[in-house]
Amino acid sequence: MVSAKVIEVIGDQGHRAVRKIRCRIIQGSQEGKILVRNARGPIREDDVVEIKETEMEG
Repeated sequence: MVSAKVIEVIGDQGHRAVRKIRCRIIQGSQEGKILVRNARGPIREDDVVEIKETEMEG
């Protein structure tokens, strides 16, 4: 798992408190990479989240 800082909360994705967020990885070999992920629960800009998967599909 890798730590990432939330840059922007893009919007809600349905009814189960899922939000689309843009975050920047702050540790590891891919430090500085910006990802868009879904996150559950209350989340704000500048929060630090743990991301399981940092590779893009496709």
